[in-house]
Amino acid sequence: MIKKKTNARFKIQRRLLTELPGLGKSGALERRPYPPGQHGGQRIKYSDFRLQLEEKQKIRYHYNLREEQLVRLVKRAKRHRDGKWISSLVNLLEKRLENVVFRAGIAPSMMAAGQMISHGQITVNGKSVNIRSFVIRKGDTISLTSRGIKNQIYINSKQSPRLALPDWLDKNETNEHISVVLKDEPGLQAVPFPLNEALVVSYYSKV
Repeated sequence: MIKKKTNARFKIQRRLLTELPGLGKSGALERRPYPPGQHGGQRIKYSDFRLQLEEKQKIRYHYNLREEQLVRLVKRAKRHRDGKWISSLVNLLEKRLENVVFRAGIAPSMMAAGQMISHGQITVNGKSVNIRSFVIRKGDTISLTSRGIKNQIYINSKQSPRLALPDWLDKNETNEHISVVLKDEPGLQAVPFPLNEALVVSYYSKV
C-alpha cells in the first residue's frame, strides 16, 4: 500500500513535470524527467486550457486540497485584493495550519502534517486545534504537544527536513519543546515550486 501511494505521488509530479514538496517524496524527475506514458523525447504540445489546468493542479496537489476547497479559497482571495487576488490566494494557502506545520519542518509532507493536526498534537497559542484548514494569523504561535514531540513523524522530519525554514516563520526548537511563530505575511515568493501565476489566474478567471 505504501509503495502504491509513493508511486502515485511520483506519477503526479512526473505528469506535471514539477517537484511538489508537499507530496513528501523527492526525486520523481531524477530518473524519468518526462510524463508517465512517454519514454523520453520532447513533451507533447498542450492546449492553452491544458496548460492552465496543469498549473492549477500543482497548487491543488502540493497544498493537499480538493478542487472545491481550492475554488472556495480563490473566491475568498478575490474579495481581498481586486486584480491581484493570486497573491492573496498564496497568502491564505501558506497560512493554513497544515502548511505551516509542514513548512516548519514538523512533518515531511502535507498529509503527514494533517495527520498530526487531526490527532490533536498541534496547538495554536496554547490551545489544541484539530482543523488542518485553520488559518494562522501574524503573531500566532504553533507548538507541539508532548505526544507530538514523541511522534515518529516529527522525529524523522526533524532529522531530514523537506525544505529550509522560510523567512516568514521563526522557530525555537529543543529536544523537549518546539514553537513556531508566524512573524510575517507570506507572498507569492513563498510558493516552494515553480509556478506560472498567470496561467492560474486565467484558469479561474470566471470563478
